[in-house]
Amino acid sequence: MIKNNENKEQAKAYISQLMMIFKNYQQKSPELLDIIDVLEQVYKRLDDAKKPEILVNRLVNYIRSNSLKGKIYYPTKEEKIIINLAFIGQKAGFNSQYNADFSDKSQFYHFNEVIPYHNR
Repeated sequence: MIKNNENKEQAKAYISQLMMIFKNYQQKSPELLDIIDVLEQVYKRLDDAKKPEILVNRLVNYIRSNSLKGKIYYPTKEEKIIINLAFIGQKAGFNSQYNADFSDKSQFYHFNEVIPYHNR
């Protein structure tokens, strides 16, 4: 259980850093705005997650997928934070990467929550 809490706290710290960095970008593409939305949602849901590694793994896959789609390239600092999140997500195991559509933002929201969409 201690390891689980450590993973949650590390993930929350990395997510918080990414949110601050991305929100300070001057130009935000719709894909980057979607990534920011998902970062905020995962940050909120981590405390209640039974297996935070799975949630973090899905987050990293979503970031990678949307970054490719929007042709978003990250400086070294942001890339290192995403890699650190990926290390936490790897603890979820091999099969967790097949449980979701990487590009679907709705996987991070409960059915009764409004999913924000940005013009494309």
